[in-house]
Amino acid sequence: MGDAEIIPIGTRGRPGRGSASGKPSSASRSLAGPGKPAAEKRADRPSRPRHGARPATDQPTTPAADRPRKPAVEPTEPTPPTPPAPRLTEAPAPDAGHDPVLAATTVRDRGPLAGIPAGDWLAAFQHAARELFGEQWEPQLARFLAFLRRRVSGDYVVDEYGFDQEITERFLMTALRPIADKWFRIEVRGVDNIPTEGGALVVSNHSGTIPVDGLMTMVSIHDHTGRFLRPLGADLVFRMPVVSKLARKSGTTLACSEDAERMLRAGELVGVWPEGFKGIGKPYAERYKLQRFGRGGFVSAALRTGVPIVPLSVVGAEEIYPLVGNVPGLARVLGIPYIPITPFFPLLGPLGLVPLPSKWLLEFGEPIRTDEFDSGAADDPMLVFDVTDQVRETIQSTLYSLLMKRESVFR
Repeated sequence: MGDAEIIPIGTRGRPGRGSASGKPSSASRSLAGPGKPAAEKRADRPSRPRHGARPATDQPTTPAADRPRKPAVEPTEPTPPTPPAPRLTEAPAPDAGHDPVLAATTVRDRGPLAGIPAGDWLAAFQHAARELFGEQWEPQLARFLAFLRRRVSGDYVVDEYGFDQEITERFLMTALRPIADKWFRIEVRGVDNIPTEGGALVVSNHSGTIPVDGLMTMVSIHDHTGRFLRPLGADLVFRMPVVSKLARKSGTTLACSEDAERMLRAGELVGVWPEGFKGIGKPYAERYKLQRFGRGGFVSAALRTGVPIVPLSVVGAEEIYPLVGNVPGLARVLGIPYIPITPFFPLLGPLGLVPLPSKWLLEFGEPIRTDEFDSGAADDPMLVFDVTDQVRETIQSTLYSLLMKRESVFR
């Protein structure tokens, strides 16, 4: 210990204390580790003057020869930075072959209150439009938005009877067409007997407990000829809150001679079911047996306007709701013609209202001309009765013929 240098406690000491040399020992250098030399680290730090000290420009400059040497550490190559781990919330970049609409919607790292970006809303909207309207969704969507604008602004046409052609074609026919094609599988015959233009009166048998046959006749005629059938409905139809408005929109008019003659003279295709509620409310045991055709008011309207009468026979509607019973007392209290009881209603509740998928056949007979009669033929009761009976017999004989050709109720 005689040769060791003694440093008093409390002194600042000098660089490289503990040895007589001015350089740090090898042990001190090994503890420094890689990094910048001490001189570079001090150069990077901004100099802060102590409180009360003069600025650096006013202080005397110490000559370089008198400055104590600082230990120098050989620089080493900096360690390359570690690449950050991929964020799990980022979706991979879409490939060129992917759908750009689907690829635009990515998952982002955002807070719960950040909301959804406008680009994601637009991409989702485009994808939904493509799923709804198909690949040609832009013109389809444009037509739909134009339709909504017309309905909101009132820029659409309704005739004097309340018929809305746009609503009927776009919504009613669109809703009924799958039922006619897929559920009842309707087969239409003799469609060439329907005049392509001008007034005509279509007379059909009525059946089915619920008047579905009228709706199926409307969509079948429209799909095969492009014409709209204007049905004549009973007064009960126009006393029902929702049904009355839908009936008016679809072209149905109250069954009276005045309205029927006006539409026939205007060149409309008018439909009538002379059996009325007796036809749709008859028991299943009396199926396909025509009831009385009334007093022949439809024949008088055709004779006065000189339009042809087209008989229509419908097979298949009798089996959709087989009527096995009725509650006449309750029906009178409610003010309706009958309350049907079928094998499934009211036993199965609302499920019993689903019609059975019977096979339908519609056959239009040869038109019966009325323009060959005299002008006063409509006022002759015997002539009106004869023409009414001729129409009824034509429909009845055609029904028997179709029943013989039909293989099965559901095929």
